[in-house]
Amino acid sequence: MFPPLPADTAVALGAFLAGRGRLDGWAVFAVSWGANVATAAAVYDLARRYGRAVFRGAIGRKLLPEPVLAHLEREYHRHGTYGIFLSRLLPVWRAVVPPFAGIAGLAPARAVIPLALASGLWYGALTFLVMRLGTNFEVVLAHLGRLNRALGGVALVVLVALAVLVWRRMRR
Repeated sequence: MFPPLPADTAVALGAFLAGRGRLDGWAVFAVSWGANVATAAAVYDLARRYGRAVFRGAIGRKLLPEPVLAHLEREYHRHGTYGIFLSRLLPVWRAVVPPFAGIAGLAPARAVIPLALASGLWYGALTFLVMRLGTNFEVVLAHLGRLNRALGGVALVVLVALAVLVWRRMRR
Protein backbone atom coordinates (compact mmCIF):
# COMPACT_ATOMS: atom_id res chain seq x y z
CA MET A 1 0.00 0.00 0.00
CA PHE A 2 1.06 3.54 -0.54
CA PRO A 3 1.52 5.45 1.62
CA PRO A 4 2.82 2.78 3.98
CA LEU A 5 0.32 1.94 6.68
CA PRO A 6 1.28 0.44 10.06
CA ALA A 7 -0.01 -3.12 10.41
CA ASP A 8 -2.03 -2.35 13.52
CA THR A 9 -3.82 0.46 11.69
CA ALA A 10 -4.66 -1.83 8.77
CA VAL A 11 -5.92 -4.52 11.16
CA ALA A 12 -8.01 -1.97 13.06
CA LEU A 13 -9.54 -0.71 9.82
CA GLY A 14 -10.31 -4.26 8.69
CA ALA A 15 -11.76 -5.15 12.08
CA PHE A 16 -13.89 -2.00 12.10
CA LEU A 17 -15.25 -2.90 8.67
CA ALA A 18 -15.90 -6.43 9.95
CA GLY A 19 -17.83 -4.97 12.87
CA ARG A 20 -19.90 -2.97 10.38
CA GLY A 21 -20.64 -6.16 8.41
CA ARG A 22 -18.40 -5.38 5.41
CA LEU A 23 -15.68 -8.00 6.06
CA ASP A 24 -15.33 -11.28 7.91
CA GLY A 25 -13.65 -10.82 11.32
CA TRP A 26 -12.00 -14.25 11.23
CA ALA A 27 -10.49 -13.46 7.82
CA VAL A 28 -9.14 -10.14 9.11
CA PHE A 29 -7.55 -11.93 12.06
CA ALA A 30 -6.15 -14.81 9.98
CA VAL A 31 -4.61 -12.57 7.32
CA SER A 32 -3.08 -10.15 9.81
CA TRP A 33 -1.78 -12.86 12.14
CA GLY A 34 -0.41 -14.98 9.30
CA ALA A 35 1.30 -12.05 7.60
CA ASN A 36 2.76 -10.83 10.89
CA VAL A 37 4.16 -14.22 11.87
CA ALA A 38 5.51 -14.88 8.37
CA THR A 39 7.33 -11.56 8.13
CA ALA A 40 8.64 -11.74 11.71
CA ALA A 41 9.91 -15.29 11.08
CA ALA A 42 11.60 -14.13 7.87
CA VAL A 43 13.30 -11.24 9.72
CA TYR A 44 14.37 -13.67 12.46
CA ASP A 45 15.80 -16.05 9.86
CA LEU A 46 17.71 -13.31 8.02
CA ALA A 47 19.12 -11.99 11.30
CA ARG A 48 20.10 -15.51 12.36
CA ARG A 49 21.95 -16.08 9.08
CA TYR A 50 23.54 -12.67 8.49
CA GLY A 51 23.10 -10.53 11.62
CA ARG A 52 26.29 -11.52 13.41
CA ALA A 53 28.38 -10.74 10.33
CA VAL A 54 26.80 -7.30 10.04
CA PHE A 55 27.71 -6.44 13.64
CA ARG A 56 31.27 -7.68 13.21
CA GLY A 57 31.92 -4.98 10.60
CA ALA A 58 33.27 -1.53 11.43
CA ILE A 59 29.89 0.23 11.50
CA GLY A 60 28.20 -2.72 13.21
CA ARG A 61 30.74 -2.72 16.06
CA LYS A 62 30.00 0.97 16.67
CA LEU A 63 26.23 0.37 16.69
CA LEU A 64 26.38 -2.77 18.83
CA PRO A 65 29.79 -3.41 20.43
CA GLU A 66 30.82 -7.00 21.15
CA PRO A 67 30.22 -6.77 24.95
CA VAL A 68 26.68 -5.51 24.32
CA LEU A 69 26.11 -8.22 21.74
CA ALA A 70 27.36 -10.87 24.19
CA HIS A 71 25.09 -9.51 26.92
CA LEU A 72 22.14 -9.51 24.53
CA GLU A 73 22.84 -13.11 23.55
CA ARG A 74 23.11 -14.22 27.22
CA GLU A 75 19.82 -12.56 28.12
CA TYR A 76 18.00 -13.98 25.10
CA HIS A 77 19.19 -17.47 26.01
CA ARG A 78 18.25 -16.91 29.64
CA HIS A 79 14.80 -15.30 29.11
CA GLY A 80 14.18 -16.14 25.45
CA THR A 81 10.81 -17.84 25.31
CA TYR A 82 8.83 -15.79 27.81
CA GLY A 83 10.84 -12.64 27.05
CA ILE A 84 9.91 -12.89 23.38
CA PHE A 85 6.28 -13.56 24.26
CA LEU A 86 6.01 -10.57 26.61
CA SER A 87 8.00 -8.24 24.34
CA ARG A 88 5.80 -9.04 21.36
CA LEU A 89 2.84 -7.71 23.33
CA LEU A 90 4.48 -4.28 23.70
CA PRO A 91 3.85 -2.13 20.62
CA VAL A 92 7.22 -0.35 20.47
CA TRP A 93 9.34 -3.43 21.20
CA ARG A 94 7.51 -5.83 18.88
CA ALA A 95 9.60 -4.91 15.87
CA VAL A 96 13.01 -5.45 17.48
CA VAL A 97 12.32 -8.87 19.00
CA PRO A 98 12.70 -11.07 15.88
CA PRO A 99 16.00 -9.65 14.59
CA PHE A 100 17.68 -9.72 17.99
CA ALA A 101 16.41 -13.24 18.67
CA GLY A 102 18.04 -14.23 15.38
CA ILE A 103 21.28 -12.40 16.14
CA ALA A 104 21.37 -14.08 19.55
CA GLY A 105 21.18 -17.44 17.78
CA LEU A 106 18.01 -18.68 19.48
CA ALA A 107 16.68 -21.93 18.08
CA PRO A 108 13.76 -21.43 15.68
CA ALA A 109 11.24 -23.17 17.96
CA ARG A 110 12.32 -21.04 20.94
CA ALA A 111 11.88 -17.86 18.93
CA VAL A 112 9.04 -18.39 16.46
CA ILE A 113 6.54 -20.25 18.69
CA PRO A 114 6.30 -17.56 21.41
CA LEU A 115 6.42 -14.92 18.69
CA ALA A 116 3.43 -16.54 16.94
CA LEU A 117 1.47 -17.01 20.17
CA ALA A 118 1.97 -13.41 21.29
CA SER A 119 1.09 -12.09 17.83
CA GLY A 120 -2.05 -14.23 17.86
CA LEU A 121 -3.04 -12.81 21.23
CA TRP A 122 -2.27 -9.23 20.14
CA TYR A 123 -4.08 -9.37 16.79
CA GLY A 124 -6.92 -11.43 18.23
CA ALA A 125 -7.54 -8.84 20.95
CA LEU A 126 -7.15 -5.93 18.54
CA THR A 127 -9.52 -7.51 16.02
CA PHE A 128 -12.10 -8.38 18.68
CA LEU A 129 -12.07 -4.98 20.38
CA VAL A 130 -12.25 -2.94 17.19
CA MET A 131 -14.95 -5.23 15.79
CA ARG A 132 -16.98 -4.50 18.93
CA LEU A 133 -16.38 -0.80 18.33
CA GLY A 134 -17.63 -1.15 14.76
CA THR A 135 -20.68 -3.11 15.86
CA ASN A 136 -21.61 -0.56 18.54
CA PHE A 137 -20.38 2.54 16.73
CA GLU A 138 -23.55 4.60 17.21
CA VAL A 139 -23.52 3.94 20.97
CA VAL A 140 -19.82 4.84 21.16
CA LEU A 141 -20.43 8.07 19.21
CA ALA A 142 -23.26 9.02 21.58
CA HIS A 143 -21.01 8.45 24.62
CA LEU A 144 -18.17 10.39 23.01
CA GLY A 145 -20.54 13.26 22.23
CA ARG A 146 -21.58 13.48 25.89
CA LEU A 147 -17.95 13.20 27.01
CA ASN A 148 -16.86 15.94 24.59
CA ARG A 149 -19.61 18.28 25.82
CA ALA A 150 -18.58 17.66 29.45
CA LEU A 151 -14.89 18.20 28.66
CA GLY A 152 -15.75 21.33 26.70
CA GLY A 153 -17.59 22.65 29.75
CA VAL A 154 -14.62 21.88 31.99
CA ALA A 155 -12.26 23.58 29.52
CA LEU A 156 -14.50 26.65 29.43
CA VAL A 157 -14.52 26.89 33.25
CA VAL A 158 -10.71 26.54 33.36
CA LEU A 159 -10.31 29.15 30.63
CA VAL A 160 -12.56 31.63 32.47
CA ALA A 161 -10.68 30.98 35.74
CA LEU A 162 -7.35 31.59 34.00
CA ALA A 163 -8.66 34.76 32.37
CA VAL A 164 -9.83 36.07 35.77
CA LEU A 165 -6.42 35.26 37.31
CA VAL A 166 -4.56 37.01 34.50
CA TRP A 167 -6.90 40.02 34.68
CA ARG A 168 -6.38 40.33 38.46
CA ARG A 169 -2.60 40.10 38.09
CA MET A 170 -2.54 42.73 35.40
CA ARG A 171 -4.64 45.09 37.55
CA ARG A 172 -2.09 45.04 40.37
